[in-house]
Amino acid sequence: MNKSQRSTRLVCRWLMVWLVAMSGFPPAVAQTLSPSSRVSLITYGPGDDDISSAFGHTEIRIIDPVLGIDRDYSYGGFDYKADYFILKFMRGTLPYFLSVHNLYQVVYYYQQTNRSIREQQLNLSPAQRQRLFAALEENYLPQNREYRYQFYYDNCATRPRDMIAVACGDSLTIPSRDRMTGKSYRDWMNDYLNERPWYQLGMNLAIGWPANEQTDGWRAMYLPDQVHDQFSHATVRQANGQLIPLVQSDQTLFAAQKILRQQLPLFFDPDVVFAIAGIIIAVFTIRRYMKKGKVDRWLDRLLFSLCGFMGWFLVLLWAIRDDGVTGWNPTLLILLPWHLPLIFWATRSTTTSRRRTMYFGITALLLIISLFLSDIPGGVDVLFPLTLLVRCIVNMQPAWRGRQTLMRVVPES
Repeated sequence: MNKSQRSTRLVCRWLMVWLVAMSGFPPAVAQTLSPSSRVSLITYGPGDDDISSAFGHTEIRIIDPVLGIDRDYSYGGFDYKADYFILKFMRGTLPYFLSVHNLYQVVYYYQQTNRSIREQQLNLSPAQRQRLFAALEENYLPQNREYRYQFYYDNCATRPRDMIAVACGDSLTIPSRDRMTGKSYRDWMNDYLNERPWYQLGMNLAIGWPANEQTDGWRAMYLPDQVHDQFSHATVRQANGQLIPLVQSDQTLFAAQKILRQQLPLFFDPDVVFAIAGIIIAVFTIRRYMKKGKVDRWLDRLLFSLCGFMGWFLVLLWAIRDDGVTGWNPTLLILLPWHLPLIFWATRSTTTSRRRTMYFGITALLLIISLFLSDIPGGVDVLFPLTLLVRCIVNMQPAWRGRQTLMRVVPES
């Protein structure tokens, strides 16, 4: 993507945000939909603008030609200018809100960003349509429109799913609802990030064991495409007891063009970067140790300080997130927070070999355990621990017969 294309997409994105913000649809709780009204589920395909667009989007569209209503209800709004935006985003406390706009106000944006638009018209009874419309308008009231966004559990896809399910009640049957998918939350997420390896790596490093929970059909519908696909096979029971498909019609309003995505240059792929770095560090370490018997303190301090810094960041995410997805993170076995500042204590010129062996021995053990527990796509969670293991091995010198001897290390500059 060239600079001109990026600029165009940025302008389109902000134009869409401005149009949605300025649409100003007033609440219409008191209105009763006519028999000509209809309800649709709008599914937007994934985009490549930024990470927020990578998973697609879902909206509910309500049209009533008699009342002149054509509204899209979107649970994906948030304020870029909110106070403490970064902190709230990291904590998972950034308020998202329900916004209302006309579909044709945003079509241009999705076309320019090459994101598909599909519309499923739903077979809802007049009473179900009215309940859904009333509930959406109730949600759209200023005091109700904000909600606490949670990536896996409460987002712009699960909210429309839940609103439609509540409006339909027991008449709605989704055959795949309780059927296990064979995939975890993490697996579904990674399906959408395969062409964004650095995003994929970063998100997998940040999330912990809760992301490995296996999903059934209902949980998998945290993704817009899953809502679309599973609703396609759902049924609703009419008042006379007859079962009919939930989806009356499914049409593509805009088909994204199949384009050859610009591949990340080979030498910028995370696996290649970490492999090259690991080889350089391993060769340097072995040559220095085998030829001169030296262990470079500066390299240990650089590597393990970086690990410690990243580890404290992951601990912070664990502590401040309230949705639990960053908790119990096995990456912390690799990025041990205690390395910062203890690596400086373990590499002092006066540190004994017994103390050094204990420190790097424990570190090596935890790194080996991490090789069995990590669940990150690619090879970074193997390559980086192995690189650190090389440094641990050359730093471990057993203290024979209880004698405490000083290691031969490169003098500090």
